[in-house]
Amino acid sequence: MASFPLLAIVVFLYSAFALTAPGWLEAVQFSLPLLSGNGLPFRGGDVLLVLGLVLLCVEVYRATSSSKGAVLNHVLSLVVFIIALIELLVMRQMANMTFFLIMLMTASDVIAGFTVTISSSRRDWQRE
Repeated sequence: MASFPLLAIVVFLYSAFALTAPGWLEAVQFSLPLLSGNGLPFRGGDVLLVLGLVLLCVEVYRATSSSKGAVLNHVLSLVVFIIALIELLVMRQMANMTFFLIMLMTASDVIAGFTVTISSSRRDWQRE
């Protein structure tokens, strides 16, 4: 479980909703009341974006580990990014800004994971 890329959950959920219940992604799911008296509406796609940002933070934290599971996580994160990129380019239901931002999150996960791992391993190697 430690090597499972968490952003795969968001890519899977968005894909599933886009293919089976596209109306959910566009419909307002709830509204967050603000002090101004207005409400901040959250559509289904917005909810998935927020979930993706939270999971991206967790993934960046997990990237600081230098275990064998972390390397597998980076490879699987790269696979998730490639799948998301292909979906964006090929599938009509994914050709929107919300999924584009989710795909960018997967790219950020890959870049952050490899960068953190390389810099921490370089630091460990210099100490020896």
